[in-house]
Amino acid sequence: MALVDLVMPKLGESIMEATILKWHKQPGDTVAQDETVLEIATDKVDSEVPSTAAGVIESLLFNVNDVVPIGTVIARIRTGAAESIQSAPTHSSPVVPPVTPPSVPTTAISTSISTTPATTIATGRFYSPLVLNIATSEGIGLAELETLPGSGNEGRVTKKDILEYVAKRKQQGPLTPSSAPQVATVMYTNVGSTELTIPLSKIEPTSASSLPVTYAGNIEIVEMDRMRKLIADHMVRSKQTSPHVTSFTEADVTNLVLWRERVKKEFEKREATKITFTPLFIEAIVRCIKKFPLINCSIDGTNIIIKKDINIGMATALPSGNLIVPVIKNADQYNMVGLAKQVNQLADAARNGKLKVDDTQGGTFTLTNVGTFGSLMGTPIINQPQVAILAVGAIKKRPVVVETPAGDSIAIRHMMYLSMSYDHRIVDGSLGATFLTAVAKELESFDPDRQL
Repeated sequence: MALVDLVMPKLGESIMEATILKWHKQPGDTVAQDETVLEIATDKVDSEVPSTAAGVIESLLFNVNDVVPIGTVIARIRTGAAESIQSAPTHSSPVVPPVTPPSVPTTAISTSISTTPATTIATGRFYSPLVLNIATSEGIGLAELETLPGSGNEGRVTKKDILEYVAKRKQQGPLTPSSAPQVATVMYTNVGSTELTIPLSKIEPTSASSLPVTYAGNIEIVEMDRMRKLIADHMVRSKQTSPHVTSFTEADVTNLVLWRERVKKEFEKREATKITFTPLFIEAIVRCIKKFPLINCSIDGTNIIIKKDINIGMATALPSGNLIVPVIKNADQYNMVGLAKQVNQLADAARNGKLKVDDTQGGTFTLTNVGTFGSLMGTPIINQPQVAILAVGAIKKRPVVVETPAGDSIAIRHMMYLSMSYDHRIVDGSLGATFLTAVAKELESFDPDRQL
C-alpha cells in the first residue's frame, strides 16, 4: 500500500491559487484514476480536478471555500490494497472547531454603535470565506482584520494567520474600550433586519451626531457572486501592480464597415459562421504587434519577458453580467476565416459555460469591445500579467473633413474611438501612442475590394 498526494494543479502562469468549490469524494470513498475528485475555481474559470491514481480517499486536507496555493497537497489517496476500503476513515473533511465569541466592550457613540464583524464591506484586501467565517465567530471586525499581517500570497491572511491571532487574542484577554475597533451598524428597514457594519474609520462625517443611522427608501442588498468577487480582486491587484496610462485615438473605419456589410451574408452561407468586427480588429492588432513586439510582453521583477507567441484575449460578456477573457492562441497563424471561427467558438463556449481552463490561459494582449454596449470609448484595466489592453468604442457616423488630392471636403464617415491602457513601467507614452496609432491606420487602410 502507498499514499499518493493529490496536489492543486497549475492552471496557468498568472494563477497562483484556486478556491475549492465542491468535493465529489469523501474519506473512505473509492476513486478511479482520472475520476473527478473536486471542483475548483480561479479568477478565470471553474474546473474539475481528476484523481492521479486509483485507490481509496485517505484524507481531505482542505474545506469547501478554502483558497489553496498552486502545488499544495489537497488530498491523499491510498493505493494498492482492496481492504483499505474497509479501514479507510469515514469522517468528513476537517472543519474549524466552533468557538464562543468573546464579548468585546466598546465605547458607545450613539445607540447604533456595535461590534458586529464587518464581513460585508468590500475592501481593497481579499479575504477567503473561511477567514471571514472565523473572524465572524470570534467577533473580529473588519477594521481589526485589516491590521493582521498575512503570510499568504500577496500578503493575504490565511487560516493559520487568523487562528494564531485568535489564540494570542485570547491569551491577552478581551480588548479594552479604547483599543476595540468601533463600528457603526446601519439598519436597512426595507429588507427586514439586515445590518451592514461599517468601521468608523471608513465614515467621513465630522461628528458622531452627523453619522447616518437609517437609510429610508427602496433598498436591496445583493452579495457579489463568486466570479464577481474574483474579478474585483483581480482588478484591484492589477491597479496595484501596474501604473496605468491610457492613450486615445480615432479611426475612420468606413472601408471596413462597407466591406463587412457587403460580404457578411456570403461569408455566413459559405463558412456557416458569422463575420463580426472582432476578427477584423484582432487581425489589425496582430500586424502591429509584429512591428512593436515590446507590447507583447510581461514583467518579472526587473526582467522583461518578450513573448514570441501572439495570443489575443477577447473580453466576453456573460449572461450574468460578468466578463471572462478567452484566448485565441497563435492568432497570427490564422487567416480571416480562421479568426472568425475562433472568435465565435470561444464566445459561444463562454456564454454557455463550456470554456476549458486552457481556453483562458496564456494571453499576451487583450482586446475589449466597449462599443458593444454603446460606449464611445473606455479606460480598460490591464489583464495581468500582460502590459497592455486595447478598447474599441461604438462605430458612429459623423461628418468629418476628408483630405483628397483635389482638396478638402466634408463627408459622412464611419468613425470609431480606440483607447489603450498600458503598464508605464515598460511601455512609455511614445511606444503606447505609436502602437495605438498604428492599429488605427491598419483599420483605416482596410481594402474595401478584399476577397474572402
